[in-house]
This record gives sequence, C-alpha cells and structure tokens, in this order.
Amino acid sequence: MQLTILSGTNRPKSNTLKIAKFSERLLTQKISKHDEILFLDLQDLPLSLFSPTSYQEKPKEFEGFVKAIAESDALLIVVPEYNGGPPGVLKYFIDMLPFPQSLQKLPSLFIGVAAGRFGGLRPVEQMQEVFRYRNAYLYPESVYLTGVFESLEADGKPKDEATVKLIHQSFDGFLDFARKLSKKPTD
Repeated sequence: MQLTILSGTNRPKSNTLKIAKFSERLLTQKISKHDEILFLDLQDLPLSLFSPTSYQEKPKEFEGFVKAIAESDALLIVVPEYNGGPPGVLKYFIDMLPFPQSLQKLPSLFIGVAAGRFGGLRPVEQMQEVFRYRNAYLYPESVYLTGVFESLEADGKPKDEATVKLIHQSFDGFLDFARKLSKKPTD
C-alpha cells in the first residue's frame, strides 16, 4: 500500500508542514514492510502551474504530483485554517488533478490545524465536501489540532499526550480502513 501525506499549504515553515512531518514519522512506525509513504509538500508545486494556460495543458513539472496521487492507496491531508477555510493553494491543487479519477475511491483522512479553538473544523469540512464530490472514501474520524502556535513542540509533536494518543488511534483506524479498501493486496 502506498500512503501519501499531503501538507496542505505552500507557506514556508508552517505548522501544517511540522504536523505533516510528525505524522510521517508516526506512520513510518505503523506501516508494514510492504507499505511505503510518499510525502507531498505544496511548497514544491511548480510556479508554471499557476499560469492560466494550465487549465488546458498541465505543465510537465506537475506530472510527478499527478502520478503520486494516482498511485496512492490512501491519502492523509493536513489542512490548515486560513480565514475560516482551507488555503486556496490546496483547493487549486485538487482542481488541477485529473477529474474524476484522481481521488475516486481513495481512502482519505484529514487533520485540521488552526490557531483557534475549533482546530480547523471548517476547512476540513469544506475539503471533505470536495473529496466527497470526487468520490473519495472519507475516514469518518478526522483529527483537529487547536492552538497550534502554543500546543506544538518544535518538531510538530503535540505537547498534550491525550492528543498524541488520539492521533495514534486515528492512524491505526485509518490504516485498517485503507487496507480494507486498498487497490493492492497487503500481507
């Protein structure tokens, strides 16, 4: 199984990226020897993708992103809250993926990230609607991280052990969910 982690912003040194990297470290400990993790950072999107001509013809530099999503058996999306919604770059990234096949039947888990007390609930719900429209399989237990400017260690690990435990439980459940729905056999 290939699990792809998507850091849902192109903001440099973001808490989103820290949490995505923390998630990658945790998941690396949980996957089998036959599984692999791929990491996508929206900071790496080619600038040519933002040309209006990209709607008709995607730049060659974007092909690696398309391939990564197409070959994924599961997707973890870390979504920050910007002004009550997801970053525009995340929605644009999804818009640029081939329709409808890119997210079709792809098991997906969301982690919401916010400075406020709702932990990115609004942007996660908005992105879930987009993924639902694209016929992804949504894992029903999202994770919401609140007060991220105060609640994270420098490496992205939440300071609160109850939150870390919740993330572990969510990842265990999601991996089971994804394996049951995976396109590839597992051990």
